[in-house]
Amino acid sequence: MSMMRFKGYSAHVEFDDDDGLFFGRIAGIADTVSFHGVSVDELRDAFHEAVDDYISVCAKIGKPPQKSYSGKLMLRVDPAVHAMAAVAAETSGKSLNQWGEEALADAARRAGG
Repeated sequence: MSMMRFKGYSAHVEFDDDDGLFFGRIAGIADTVSFHGVSVDELRDAFHEAVDDYISVCAKIGKPPQKSYSGKLMLRVDPAVHAMAAVAAETSGKSLNQWGEEALADAARRAGG
């Protein structure tokens, strides 16, 4: 799976060998916005058009397009993981919140987010 970016939006992209088709979906929004193409150039154009259409439709119906996040994140983890993270944060001189933010940012960068 690969990632595409345009106007602050990201999309997951895959290839369907049976249909000989690239397809993608805009990530990080509640609405389902997908696109496809038979070549990389066609896929890129379809992604750009999908983003532009999404923004346009939102404007027409008076709904702000989703793009940003609040910055609040609630996670449920195994208590042992929670304990390890708390110790790691404390020994690095950081709050669990600071340490967790850095760990998530590092992991997201490695994953291509």
